[in-house]
Amino acid sequence: MATDMATQATLATGRIASTENAPVPLHDMSFMQLMWLASPALPIGGFSYSEVLEAAVDSGRVSTEAQASAWLVDQLHLSLSRADLSAVAQAIPAWRAENHARIAELNAWVLQTRESGELRAQTEQMGRSLLEWLKNHTTATPAQIATLAAMDASYPLAFSLAASSTGAALRDCLLAYAFGWAENMAQAAIKSVPLGQSSAQRILSALTAEIPSAVDHALALGDDTRQAFSPMLAILSSQHEVQYSRLFRS
Repeated sequence: MATDMATQATLATGRIASTENAPVPLHDMSFMQLMWLASPALPIGGFSYSEVLEAAVDSGRVSTEAQASAWLVDQLHLSLSRADLSAVAQAIPAWRAENHARIAELNAWVLQTRESGELRAQTEQMGRSLLEWLKNHTTATPAQIATLAAMDASYPLAFSLAASSTGAALRDCLLAYAFGWAENMAQAAIKSVPLGQSSAQRILSALTAEIPSAVDHALALGDDTRQAFSPMLAILSSQHEVQYSRLFRS
């Protein structure tokens, strides 16, 4: 039976042809870039924020694994899905279309919906840090980075810029954003409740089960239905700003 050229080369040299330099399919690169953006190891400071969970613990609203899990699932659906995830869903196409007016509009909306000083400081700090990270990568142009930096970049818009050039589908980008948030919140629960690693994994499991539907809801929202009405989060965040003892910046 005739052998192909690769088999002949193997038989002649005793070596298996290497695929080390073979091009990586775009799908694989997109997937890995999204995992990178969702990683808690990304140096943007997400680990230093509890997004009010610490204040919920301090006020006695959250003291067990079950309560922490329920609190974060509610926050996913009532806050993240209807606000930041929806903004990301609309910002990524705007970046891909180079619609700077739309980008500025969405960034302003995110900043205006931070209902306390520490929540606004969080989104601005993480946005600036992600823009600094992007300067050392090829996923955004200097002009794009400068455009967003001039607007006082919010984190959702900075993430949208980073995700827009991965080539990944819009829904996949939102899944990555939500999972990165979920990992940070599970780690915040470990420190603030406090809980063990197994409890945090169960909380993360509960969140990941809810993320797809939260993402689908965010994708269905428009300017007239996107909203950031979470009054208890705003009240607890204001209380957290003057909390006597705290581990987190929000």
